[in-house]
Amino acid sequence: MEVSESKIYVGNLSFSVSQDQLRELFSEFGEITEVTLITDKFSGRSKGFGFIVFAKKEDAEKAIAKMNEKEIEGRELKVSKAKPVDPDRPRGRDFNRRRF
Repeated sequence: MEVSESKIYVGNLSFSVSQDQLRELFSEFGEITEVTLITDKFSGRSKGFGFIVFAKKEDAEKAIAKMNEKEIEGRELKVSKAKPVDPDRPRGRDFNRRRF
């Protein structure tokens, strides 16, 4: 599975940051085409990370350079290029449980 060159990962977000706040925080770097804040499917609460897609690869690179390790709401952001999902990687909390 291929990931867009202009898609970035934003991690270590405060759980109080909304999708709109995330868009606003990164909008200074260029046109944003998509913002996805990852939430728990049961509680709806943020999981503390998300993805942003910029219209241009250069804007994504600027955002990574300026925002990685920047402190927002007392937390140091982790910003990098988004990586494709590994379909073979165990996911969820119960991947070690035996199933009969």
